Amino acid sequence: MSFLLSACFVASTAHAEELTGTLKKIKDSGVMTLGARESTAPFSYRVQGTEFAGYSYDIMMKVVDRIKTELKAPNLQVKVIPFTAQNRIPLIQNGTLDLECSTTTNTPERQKQVAFSDSIFVIGERLITAKTSGIHDFADLRGKNVATTAGTTTERTLNKLNDEKKLGMNIMAVQENSQAFLAVESGRAVAFAMDDAILYGERAKSKDPSNWVVVGTPQTREAYGCIMSKDDAPFKKLVDTTVAGLMKSGEIMPIYKKWFEQPIPPRGNALQFAISDDVKRLYANPNDTALQ
Repeated sequence: MSFLLSACFVASTAHAEELTGTLKKIKDSGVMTLGARESTAPFSYRVQGTEFAGYSYDIMMKVVDRIKTELKAPNLQVKVIPFTAQNRIPLIQNGTLDLECSTTTNTPERQKQVAFSDSIFVIGERLITAKTSGIHDFADLRGKNVATTAGTTTERTLNKLNDEKKLGMNIMAVQENSQAFLAVESGRAVAFAMDDAILYGERAKSKDPSNWVVVGTPQTREAYGCIMSKDDAPFKKLVDTTVAGLMKSGEIMPIYKKWFEQPIPPRGNALQFAISDDVKRLYANPNDTALQ
């Protein structure tokens, strides 16, 4: 019996010594630091006070549960830090954040800076505007003020479209999605350009969703992924296994329905965002491929 106990202890010690990178950092500190967005409903947003919620946020918390189990650390402390589209990658690179799952598009350029998990969603870039604005597609934005969020792929898309089509748009790049939508609500911009699901989220949060429409030919097809430090294979494998497991088991569907088909806080409006063929394909075949 004593031999078996000794062998188990040695094996357990050896396993602990094998921890490297982010997993070792989390185990040693007893703290995991996550990133969350202030206003990217229904993916990751502040509900009230220090409470965050959303589709991506729920997936991230599933990863936390998996880490608690793997590290045998049920009392692991979880710290959540708000970030912006502009500082998310630096915060991962300098170790401030261990993981963020929100609305970060997987691109070859970003893959040089951070590692991406298996994708968690697929979107297209469109517009939200007032029903009475007369805006139906991107060509209608010629010479007009258009809001978007700084540091996003949409900002880059708008600048490229402006140059190539010579539309003469005045692109108003602000820090948060809520600020961009406010620019449209207040009449300072005719439309807010962003990922379609985020636009539906802003519509659902508005005082009267019936005043707003999401329009325009999708300008891109992009995949969101959770991001983490590069060259940390054990941590990426754990995150990927969790994400793929949610999809293959079907556990992802109640999460999808919760955030895209049912009423969401704070106003209790539903997005009414039907699951796309792209998302269905992703759930059937989880992968970390950049679509851009």
